Amino acid sequence: MDPVEMSAETKRYRFLALFCNLALLVFVALWHSTLSPHPLINPYGIMVAWIIPMLFPLKGIIQGKPYTHAWANFILMFYFLHGLTILWLDEGERYFALIEVILTSGAFIGNIYYARLRGKELGLKLKLLSEVEKIEKAKFTEGE
Repeated sequence: MDPVEMSAETKRYRFLALFCNLALLVFVALWHSTLSPHPLINPYGIMVAWIIPMLFPLKGIIQGKPYTHAWANFILMFYFLHGLTILWLDEGERYFALIEVILTSGAFIGNIYYARLRGKELGLKLKLLSEVEKIEKAKFTEGE
């Protein structure tokens, strides 16, 4: 555990992120394997293909690493777009798609705010572009 105590607000967003990421993982697995399996393709193969991307950031999310929470949102966008597409096109699976969009949105919001708040608590921050430019300029002008 990090030596810096988490605020109550950070804990709430951590819970939201953790709950929604894990719930999305379980829901997507159930959706594609048992709730609405593909009639022509092995449903367990489809399920594995759908959950593999969510497994990449899982360890860091469980450990509460702010950086992992931030980049996990790139993976979540795939599921968000899938849910929106199904909502628009497939009347038979609209409720499943709605659940996917809600869980993905919750995970996205939880990840963003947790990463931001926890990063501040730990003193992690990105340098401003102007600072980076000054450092780079100093490196290249030293030799002249």
